[in-house]
Amino acid sequence: MNYTSRKRLLSLLGSMLLIVCWCTGCGNLSYDMAYHVDYDVSSFNVVTRQETRTAVPFAENLCVAAGNVLSDTVDMSHAEAAGLFGLNERQVLYAQNIHERLHPASLTKVMTALVALKYGQLNQTLTASDAVNITESGAVLCGLRAGDTMTMDQALRILLIYSANDAAMLIAENVGGSVERFVEMMNEEAARLGATNTNFMNPHGLTESEHYTTVYDLYLIFNEAVKYETFNEIIHMSGYQTVFYDKDGKEKAFDQQNSNQYLRGERQIPANVTVIGGKTGTTNAAGYCLMLLSRDENGAPYISIVLRAEGVEELYMEMTDLLDEIHK
Repeated sequence: MNYTSRKRLLSLLGSMLLIVCWCTGCGNLSYDMAYHVDYDVSSFNVVTRQETRTAVPFAENLCVAAGNVLSDTVDMSHAEAAGLFGLNERQVLYAQNIHERLHPASLTKVMTALVALKYGQLNQTLTASDAVNITESGAVLCGLRAGDTMTMDQALRILLIYSANDAAMLIAENVGGSVERFVEMMNEEAARLGATNTNFMNPHGLTESEHYTTVYDLYLIFNEAVKYETFNEIIHMSGYQTVFYDKDGKEKAFDQQNSNQYLRGERQIPANVTVIGGKTGTTNAAGYCLMLLSRDENGAPYISIVLRAEGVEELYMEMTDLLDEIHK
C-alpha cells in the first residue's frame, strides 16, 4: 500500500471514530473545569461585583431585624408596633411587631412626598381638579377646590406640616397624570426600596382595607425621604403660612401649625436628643401613629416609629420612651 492509500485509510478510520463517539455521547470523556462563585467570570460576580470580588448585600447599609428587640425600660403596652433604628450604626435598638401589616394613616404621605420630590419639580404649578373634593368625615383639608393653583413646594409643605388630604390628591394627579397612576408609582417605589409588606391604595392614608404597611417598611421609606434636603427642611418647620389662588386668581390664605406636638413645644423631649421632625397620622383603623427623625448630642441620626397607639397621650408617652433608648 502506497503512502497516499495509507493516508486515505487513516482519514477514513478517523472519521468513523468521530461518528461512533458522537453517537455514543463519549460517556467516558470529562473535562476538569473548576467553578466557584467568587471567580471573576462567575455570573454571580458579573452581575453583582463592584470593586471587590464578593457581592454587595441589598441590606448592607440598612438596619435589619427578623423579630422583636425589646427593652424593660420601654412601655409599649398601649401600641401595636414600634421601632427605633440607629442610622449610623445600622442598628435596631428596639423592635415590636415591626413586620406586622397595619394601616399607616397619614404616614402614607411620606411616600407621597418622596415620589413627588423624585419625579416632580418644586417650582411647577399644580392645578386642582374635582379629585380634591374629599367628603370623608374628619378628614383634614386645606380647602382646595377645582381650579385652585399652588406650587409643588407649597403643596408639599401643606401636605407634611398640616397633613392635608386634599393636598395629597393635588400632588398625585399633577405628578402622576392621574391619582391611579401616582399610586402605582408609590408602590413601585416601595418595591424598589424593599418595602415588600406595603401596599398603597391612595396618596393620603384614609382607610382602605388593602392599604397597609409595616414599621420596618416605613423605616425604609422614611430613610429614603430624609436624603432630600427639602424634605428635612419641611418636617422641621413648626408651622407654615402661604397664599395660593382660586380659579379666578383670588388669593386664599393658609396658616397652620405642625401637627407634631414635639415641634410645637407641647411635649418634653429627652435630654441630649433633638427631634428634627417627622409625620403624624390618625384614623379609626390606624389609631394614633408617629414617625420621627431625631439626632443625639453627637449629631447621629435615628428613626423612631409608633403605630396604632390607643390615644394621643399614649402615643407621645411611648415615643418618648423610645427616644430615651438612644442613650442606653
